[in-house]
Amino acid sequence: MLQSLRSAFAVVQYLMQWLAMLAIGSATLLLIGYTISCALGLTPWLSLSLQFGDLVLPNAGTAVQLALTALALSLCFFLPTNARVMALETSHRRFHIGMKDVARAYQVAHHADREGLFQLSSEFDSIRERIAFLREHPDLSELEPSVLEVASQMSHLSRELAQVYSDRNVARARDFLVQRQQEIEDFNIRLNHAKGVATEMRQWLTRVEMDEAVAESQLTRLCDELAEILPELGATAPAAEETEIRRPVIVADADEEVAPPDDRIVALLARRAAE
Repeated sequence: MLQSLRSAFAVVQYLMQWLAMLAIGSATLLLIGYTISCALGLTPWLSLSLQFGDLVLPNAGTAVQLALTALALSLCFFLPTNARVMALETSHRRFHIGMKDVARAYQVAHHADREGLFQLSSEFDSIRERIAFLREHPDLSELEPSVLEVASQMSHLSRELAQVYSDRNVARARDFLVQRQQEIEDFNIRLNHAKGVATEMRQWLTRVEMDEAVAESQLTRLCDELAEILPELGATAPAAEETEIRRPVIVADADEEVAPPDDRIVALLARRAAE
């Protein structure tokens, strides 16, 4: 209940302060405008007769009008200061340590720590150095000192992580990865070339084996033809496994004389075998 009343009073006070500032600004503008019009002769001056003891001031209205205008104008110079004080009071009343502000300040401190800007090792000096850096940072000028202190403490605790993942180490790791990637690309190029050579040799081997198979089939067919022809000529057919053509031998009876084959037949058979 008491907290609700305090909150309501704070709201009413805040509204009345802004209304007072608006009233002072409006009255000052009206007085300045009316006084300028009076000086130009467009409107009459304030008419007021004052008496102080025996002293009578018949034209005191003009002086009172000018004094009120000067007073209102001087009060306007305090309005910006009062507005800043009200904004500061409002920020203090509404202030809570928000994780977004702490995270933003910590990100700035951690990035500076990764760049190697903080060199002090002791905890007190390290945190003080970080707080001073965050206070001078242009993007964190509106944050409260407690937020900067929390962010500095968090940055001090993660200083080892910042050293491990410093910008220099990260750049070195990236260069190493780029080099490894280039080596992999070169290896893939050589591997593709080797695959092309292996494919070419495999195709070449296949053609050679096909040529050998054709040659063997032709040799087998030739032996078969010779096996059919030589008995008719009185010669013995060579075996299929032999690659050379033997001279044919004519088998005769024991009483008959063995006659050698004709030289023309032998030459013909040798030429066919060579083909």
